[in-house]
Amino acid sequence: MGFLLERDALNGKSGKAFMTYNGQNIELFGLKKFESNAEFDEADFKVVGTTRTQKKTTGVTMTGTATIYYGTPYFLRVLKEYLRTGKLPEITFQITNDDPSSSVGAQIVALYGVKLSKVPVAILDAEADFLEEEIEFSFTDFEPLSEFADAPAQLG
Repeated sequence: MGFLLERDALNGKSGKAFMTYNGQNIELFGLKKFESNAEFDEADFKVVGTTRTQKKTTGVTMTGTATIYYGTPYFLRVLKEYLRTGKLPEITFQITNDDPSSSVGAQIVALYGVKLSKVPVAILDAEADFLEEEIEFSFTDFEPLSEFADAPAQLG
């Protein structure tokens, strides 16, 4: 059985993130961390004849967070637009993992139907060397636009 060589472990800093908002493709240049997840929703399924509780998948909830250095105006603009018009603008995120030192290649994933659920309005922090904001969101769909290779070029 082979194992992953260190040269093919992906560097977490090697990548880019973009947000499409009001027709603009905006690079999230101050991004510190981005994570999106799909969580299967389950319901208990009980039947007579057994004391076991089974789980039935009933759906999927897709959410995420982004930590970005404070000073990016676009998230506040989304909030302002909603407050002024009552309509949330359409947002898409596109995340690229691309470590040139790894033989697994690059992966690009697009998140569609993004709805912001938490946006900081103003921040001050006497203890912080750098101000950061954490954005919470949900999304309704995703598409891998390109995927990593099935395996690295060489195993150890």
